[in-house]
This record gives sequence, C-alpha cells and structure tokens, in this order.
Amino acid sequence: MKRFHVHLHVADLGQSVAFYSKLFGAQPARVEADYAKWMLDDPRVNFAISTRGSAPGVDHLGFQVDDASELADLKARAQSADMALLDEGATTCCYARSEKHWVTDPQGLAWEHFHTLGNIPVFNEAAAQPQATAVSAPKADTAAVCCPTAKPASQAVAPAKTGCCGPTASTATASASRCC
Repeated sequence: MKRFHVHLHVADLGQSVAFYSKLFGAQPARVEADYAKWMLDDPRVNFAISTRGSAPGVDHLGFQVDDASELADLKARAQSADMALLDEGATTCCYARSEKHWVTDPQGLAWEHFHTLGNIPVFNEAAAQPQATAVSAPKADTAAVCCPTAKPASQAVAPAKTGCCGPTASTATASASRCC
C-alpha cells in the first residue's frame, strides 16, 4: 500500500513540531535536531520537515511503498511519463536506508518514490563520510559524483549544502540536489 510523502523545509524546527503535532493530533514518529517525521494513517501520509533547506517551503512530494514490486510499478509509471528518471537504488537519507528513484514534473517539482528498508542514526551516511571523490571531481561533475541528477552532467550544478540526494529544481534550467 502506498503512503503519500510530503517534505517541507522549515525555519524553526521546534516551533514547527509544536504546530504540526497540534494540527495532526499526534506527536512525530521521529525527531532529530534537524528533522521530524509523522507517519499518519488518516490520511495515510509520511509528513517530514527539516531545517536542511535554503528556504522554507515544499521541497518535494512522493510516494513511500511497502514492497519492491510497488516501487517497480511506480518506476514504470514514471518512465512512461517521459520525464528523466534518477535511479538512486540503495541509498541512505533522512535517517533511513531506502531503495529510491526520482522524477521531476514539468514545473520542476521533484517526486520521490521509495521503499524504506530500515532506520540509520545519521541523516545521510554519505554526508557523514569524507567525500574524496567529490573534492577531486571538476565542479560541473560534483553533483553527479555526490548525488547524481536527472540532468546531464553538463547541466548539473553543485549539490546543496545538505549533502543529501534528490533532484529539486532551483531554476527553470538547472537542478540542484537535496534530500527527503
């Protein structure tokens, strides 16, 4: 069964946790210093907030699935939409280990499709490790090395300071990398 996913960037995590806890009538399922997530059943939504973005607002939307076959179905649908697909495969982000891919809609809004496999103690394992390969790569290829984008490397821009993956439009012609 699918669960709708919404990720917002917020300016003040504590204030936002208090607001959304009252709005949803539930406490978050997970709270970290820079992140909180509610796993609501009515409506069935994975609602996440973090302070990792550049500006408050919607970062991306998506669908979380319960098994690999549902993820494969979403991937086939995304491919049939004739949009560039970024297949991250097995990755870590948002304090979780997941299998995921991304597409960007015609307006530049990123859609994440993912199957969560388990929790991890850090926001992103790649960001917690030294990135020697990203340092030695030319600037135009940095996004492709750290967090590949759905755009060709010639159109990619350096990843956002979050150190996490996922295509999100930053302008009408280029993609930046962010995370769930």
